[in-house]
Amino acid sequence: MSLAALTRGAAAGAAGAAALNVATYADMAVRGRSASSVPAQVVEKLLERSGAEVDLGRGDARDNRLEALGALSGLTTGIAVGAAGAWLRDKGVRLPAVIGIVLIGGAAMVASDWPTKALGIDDPVEWSSATWLSDALPHLVYGAVATAVIRGLER
Repeated sequence: MSLAALTRGAAAGAAGAAALNVATYADMAVRGRSASSVPAQVVEKLLERSGAEVDLGRGDARDNRLEALGALSGLTTGIAVGAAGAWLRDKGVRLPAVIGIVLIGGAAMVASDWPTKALGIDDPVEWSSATWLSDALPHLVYGAVATAVIRGLER
C-alpha cells in the first residue's frame, strides 16, 4: 500500500469515526439513553485474557480508564477500517458509492460488534430491532463519511 493511500484511509477512518460519534451522541441526546459500557467491557476482558498485569487503579479511576480505553479502541478501529478501505481502492477495487458505504460501514460494525460476542459480553443475535438500529445507523454514517473522504482525497 502506498503511503498516500494509507494516509487517505487513516484520515477517512478518523473522519468517519468522528461522524459515528456525532450520530451516536445525537441519538443519546434525542432518546435520553446512556452511553454503552460495552467498549470498556471489551477492553477489560481483553486485558484479563492477555495475562498482562496492567494497573488501572481502583474505583472511579479504574472505571474512567476503562471507558477511555474503550473509546480509544473504537477510534483505532475506525482508523484501521478506513485504511483497509483505502488499501482496497488503491488495489483497484472500485465499487459504486452506495455499496462502498454499506461495506465500509458494515466492516466497522463487525469489527466493533464481533468482539462482544467472541468475549461473551453480549450477543448481537439477541438484540432488539431498536438496538440494531442504534448500532447500524451510526455505522452507516461512518461508512458514508469514510467513503466520501477516501474518494475526495484521491482527486
